[in-house]
Amino acid sequence: MMPRRTSAAALCVAGALVLAACGRGSTDTSSTPTTSVPSGKVTGTVTVWAQGAEAEQLPALVKGFEKANPGVKVEVTAVPWANAHSKYQTAVAGGTTPDVAMMGTTWMPDFANAFQAVPSGVDTSDMFAGSKSTNVVKGATLGVPWYVDTRVIYYRTDLAKKAGYPTPPKTFAEFKAMTKALQTEAGAKWGVNLAPGGADSFQFAMPFAWSAGASLMNADGTKWTFDTPRMAAGLKYYQSFFTDGIADPRLSTATGGMEAAFVNGTTPVFVGSPAEISLLDAAGGTGFDKKYGIMTIPKDRSSTSFTGGGNLVVFKKSANSGAAWKLVQYLSKPSVQADWYKATGDLPSVRSAWDDPSLTADPKLAVFRKQLADTKAPPANTAWTQVGAAADTQLEKIVNGTDPASALKTLQSDADSIGTGD
Repeated sequence: MMPRRTSAAALCVAGALVLAACGRGSTDTSSTPTTSVPSGKVTGTVTVWAQGAEAEQLPALVKGFEKANPGVKVEVTAVPWANAHSKYQTAVAGGTTPDVAMMGTTWMPDFANAFQAVPSGVDTSDMFAGSKSTNVVKGATLGVPWYVDTRVIYYRTDLAKKAGYPTPPKTFAEFKAMTKALQTEAGAKWGVNLAPGGADSFQFAMPFAWSAGASLMNADGTKWTFDTPRMAAGLKYYQSFFTDGIADPRLSTATGGMEAAFVNGTTPVFVGSPAEISLLDAAGGTGFDKKYGIMTIPKDRSSTSFTGGGNLVVFKKSANSGAAWKLVQYLSKPSVQADWYKATGDLPSVRSAWDDPSLTADPKLAVFRKQLADTKAPPANTAWTQVGAAADTQLEKIVNGTDPASALKTLQSDADSIGTGD
């Protein structure tokens, strides 16, 4: 199991969409310099900014890097999540950035003009493709996945068995049938917890839209693609949980409410991140981990979920970029990634790190590994925050009965007016 703590960074999938609302300057990456990673030992000071529990644990982890490079000193500065975006914004404007920083996946376009391109000496071939995509802005790769995050389905296995589902459903149709059966056969008030609207609610519907074959933009990222049959099909499926009385259209957003409803069986299914494991351990108490399971997003045309997490970037203003990239390279080693998981519970971005016994021992984690092989991220442009807010508005209307095709025409018009960012 994961260590019993909840990292604010582990909730980046949910929170970064809001935090990314702050503006920035041009994202022109054409002049981004590329450095090489030194083959030998490095020296000097490397400054690192990190947030949350990662900032607390990183000083211990980098001791191995310092031991391998006796002439180097890594200085870690903890930056509170609440003001991290504004602090980076101020540092970029003032030319006072650190060498290396932990960057939320949806923040990458906000500061792209300040990042160095990743040099060829940093090997990302063994990293999850979806997570790597969060580092690409206008064709330039500007960061490296440090840890990863995705959404999966949590469900009460004991109640599912009572409802006639001893094994997890695999398809859209099977998943909906199970959630309905949990109401009719297992006594659940609601079959599944789904966001009915509000800030960032559209992201909860995105895995179902992606799995139905939809895309948010065209292949070259020049046009929004909301008004399409596949997007309408995915959101029609999402809507059906509300119109059929399976999901609560007046869902409470009280802290801990979702976990409490899951533990008491009122709502025995929800879509969640890895951080939920520790929250459920705390809410359910000893032995509750035997009463629930995790499964991937149900399949229609695919089984695609949302990817998030934290990336590592090196700033153009770095005074020691060679050592900075050497540190990024070190933090990407499979053994170091496994040690990082043991310290923080952050899921490794390097696939081979998942072969460590600390990760293979928990069958629930195997589901996350499987899901991470099929993930997507929001578009890496500065318009997404505004477009996402418009999508939230239309999702709420869809939940309340508006025809998805009609709502998507409105959303397409809104998105076209907003544009695709600078």
